[in-house]
Amino acid sequence: MALQAGIVGLPNVGKSTLFNAITQAGAESANYPFCTIDPNVGVVEVPDERLTKIAEIVKPRRIVPTAFEFVDIAGLVKGASKGEGLGNKFLSHIREVDAIVHVVRCFDDENITHVSGSVDPLRDIETINLELILADVETVDRRIERTRKNLKSGNKQYEVELAALERIRDALYNDRAARTVELSEDERLLLRDLHLLTMKPVLYAANVSEAEAANYDGNPYVKIVQEHAAKENAEVVVISAKLEAEIAELEGEDKEMFLAELGLSEPGLNRLIRSAYKLLGLQTYFTAGEQEVRAWTIRVNTKAPQAAGVIHSDFERGFIRAEVVSYEDLIAHGSMNAVREAGLLRLEGKDYVVQDGDIMHFRFNV
Repeated sequence: MALQAGIVGLPNVGKSTLFNAITQAGAESANYPFCTIDPNVGVVEVPDERLTKIAEIVKPRRIVPTAFEFVDIAGLVKGASKGEGLGNKFLSHIREVDAIVHVVRCFDDENITHVSGSVDPLRDIETINLELILADVETVDRRIERTRKNLKSGNKQYEVELAALERIRDALYNDRAARTVELSEDERLLLRDLHLLTMKPVLYAANVSEAEAANYDGNPYVKIVQEHAAKENAEVVVISAKLEAEIAELEGEDKEMFLAELGLSEPGLNRLIRSAYKLLGLQTYFTAGEQEVRAWTIRVNTKAPQAAGVIHSDFERGFIRAEVVSYEDLIAHGSMNAVREAGLLRLEGKDYVVQDGDIMHFRFNV
C-alpha cells in the first residue's frame, strides 16, 4: 500500500531538515531557496508500542513494523501556480501524494533567510494555500467547461458532476479549500480523477526552536498556527526539526538520556509519523506467531478478506474466515491460550470490518 504524505511549505522553513530526521535519507538541506527540486522519497516505520507488547507475550523470532512513505517536496513561493520558482513542477509533485504535511516556520533566527523577509506563520500558510487554490481553480474551470459540453449527451451523470463542480468552484473563489465542500460518495467517485490539491487532508507541523521543543507555551507563532488549523478542523504537531535531526542520530541509552535531559518522553517525530498515518486514513492490524509478530497497514473500514489480501492475494481469493483477538484482550489475559480459554477468540466472516489493533489469523483455501 504505497500511500504518501508530502512535506510542503515555503523555502527555508525546515522541510528537508525534518525529512532527513524522519527518514535519515540524507536529502539535501541548504540555506537557499529551491535546494530541493526533484522530490525525495523515504520510507518510515510507524512507532507502535503495541507491537512491542505483543512480541513480549508471543516471543517471536523477529518483529516487523508497518511503514509508509514521506515525500520531501521543494518549497513553494508566491506565484507558483503561474510557474514562479518552478512552481508548476512542484505543484505536480503535490498532486501525486495522498496527504499534505504543511511545515510552518515558528521560530526567529536572523541566520536563516526567510523568503518573505520576516517570520509570519499566517501569511506563510495563506501563501501556500492560495497557490494550491489557484491551481485547483484552473483545473475545475477546465472540467466545468468539458462537463457542460457532455451534458448534451443527456447522461444524468454529468448533471450530478456539474453541480458538484460548481459547489467546489464557489468554495475556491471564496478562498476555501475543496475539502470543505460536502460531497456524496457518488460525487467523490465522479471527481476523484481531478486530484485536486486542496482536497487532500492537511496536517500542520509547527517548526519551533530547539529551546522550545519541550515547552512552546510562550510561542505566539504556534498559537497562530493552532488557531488557523482549528478553523480547518486540522491537527497541529509542534516539533523542532533541527533538534529531531540531532535525536535521529542517537541510539539506545544515549537517545533515552538525551530525551530525558530535554524533558521529552519520546521524539517529536513519533507524534508526527503517527499523526500523518492517521491523516492518510490508515490503521494497523497484527499477525502473531513463533516466526514473527508483524504490523500490517490497511485503510480504515477495510473488511477481513481485503485485509487478508494485504498479506497475499491468495488469502483474499480463498478467504474462509478470520480468527480475531483484540489487542486489549491479549494484554489483559497475558497469552493467546488464556484468551481462548476465556472465550474471547472470535471467528469472523467476509463482512467483518477490521478494527485498529486486531490480532488476526486467516483461514483460506485456494
